[in-house]
Amino acid sequence: MEQKHSFIGELAGNPVGRFVIVIVVLGFLASVLNVLFRSRKIQPNGFRWKAIRNEICFIAIGTAFNGFLLGGLTNLLNRYHLIKFNTAPAAWYVVLGEYALAFALFDTWFYWWHRLMHVEPVYTLVHKIHHFSISPNVLTTLSVNPLESLINGGFTPLFTAVFTLHQQSMPFIYTTTILMGLYVHSGYEFLPRWWNKSWLTKWFITATFHDQHHKYFRWNFGGYTTVWDRICGTMRPKYEADFDLTKAQGSRVVAPAN
Repeated sequence: MEQKHSFIGELAGNPVGRFVIVIVVLGFLASVLNVLFRSRKIQPNGFRWKAIRNEICFIAIGTAFNGFLLGGLTNLLNRYHLIKFNTAPAAWYVVLGEYALAFALFDTWFYWWHRLMHVEPVYTLVHKIHHFSISPNVLTTLSVNPLESLINGGFTPLFTAVFTLHQQSMPFIYTTTILMGLYVHSGYEFLPRWWNKSWLTKWFITATFHDQHHKYFRWNFGGYTTVWDRICGTMRPKYEADFDLTKAQGSRVVAPAN
């Protein structure tokens, strides 16, 4: 057991090792999704080996640079003692409030940066790599330009530099970021048919919502919610109808490309 732990630790301690671990884990997850949830695939005919090859290459490059860029930003903020955490025990409602603040601010941060990333020359310099995947899969989550990783991933160190959070809140914030990234890029819709019909839940994005962003390009920019897209008129008009149709048929979205 010690030798295995040592091997995994050494593997995760260098860029090549981290890349191998990421590809193995995401590849396994993609295989499981395809076997167990094929009927929930949003774009059943969207698989392309060329896209997978490109994503693996981009992840390899990103893995080498992301730790340097995000780690450098975090270390810089720590060096000047800007990131501090409250180590005192926190009541559940305090943790919930800190989580809600991070959730709302990241959603705002992501939406407006995402809109900017679709404007030239920022699109070509920062965001184009991510849009090589018209039909996203879990690998697409990390198939991004290192500059885009710095922008999106830089939110958390900057947020924690501005606000002194309780340490208990951080696992929820980190976990939400990871799981949402994997879910919206999974290519599979797991949420129930009533999701967009309920006033309480329709404000939160779905895999179909972000999948349509990759497919149609100029709609659905939100990261966690549909709020900013609804306010700014950037939500795809047929999104909710297509979500309902996808769930009803258990297959692909049938809609014109507009």
